[in-house]
Amino acid sequence: MGRRIFVVEDEVVVALEIQRALQKMGFVFAGMATHYEEAITGIESARPDLVLLDITLKQSKSGIEIAKTLKQRYSIPFVYLTSITDHDTMHEAVKTEPCGYLLKPFRREELYSALLLGLSKASPPAENDNSKIIKLPNQYFYDYEKQKLFCKDQEIKLGKKENKLLQILIEANGSYLPFQTIEQLIWEETVISDSALRTLLYRVNLKTSYALIETTPTKGCRIMISSSDSPKSAEHKTRHYDRV
Repeated sequence: MGRRIFVVEDEVVVALEIQRALQKMGFVFAGMATHYEEAITGIESARPDLVLLDITLKQSKSGIEIAKTLKQRYSIPFVYLTSITDHDTMHEAVKTEPCGYLLKPFRREELYSALLLGLSKASPPAENDNSKIIKLPNQYFYDYEKQKLFCKDQEIKLGKKENKLLQILIEANGSYLPFQTIEQLIWEETVISDSALRTLLYRVNLKTSYALIETTPTKGCRIMISSSDSPKSAEHKTRHYDRV
């Protein structure tokens, strides 16, 4: 089961576009709300893994007030959607400790990156994906329980960051991940050199005989996996990113 995303957005057209984008990415659309009361009731019922939350809601308490309630009651991570950049509003938003921000209008690529970063800070999904063995191309497979990569019956020894790179690409479920997103997920806030990811990819590619990771300069990296063995159990296709 894909990770569950709840959307709080009072522009219905925007919310529906986000819903379609989430489903194409393999996430589960857990529900939608347009104002404070509806959001709190819907989130309590759906118990999503993450909330996409518009800061400004017409005729309602702000998204910031919803965020405060989320932190007090449920500890559910959230990412702000906003077209507002004034200092006072952003200062108040920062106090609620969101997982990230998306400035409208945003691209699906940016939405996908923000969701991955937010979910990486969230608790693991209720369904234990780590019990699965993921089939990969060219007779490779990844054992989530042992967190080890194998080719046929032979283990491929990986370093900590090499293993993390592999897990990130498996979680992307066949979709290309931009290089910048991969860097953020592996090194988080650490400032790294321009060659750090390139070196990491080189080491993994050597260990797997260049038979596992596909790299495209304009798109990023991906690993193709069977949808039935995916940790998200959802079919992914290569996406052409449009504005949401």
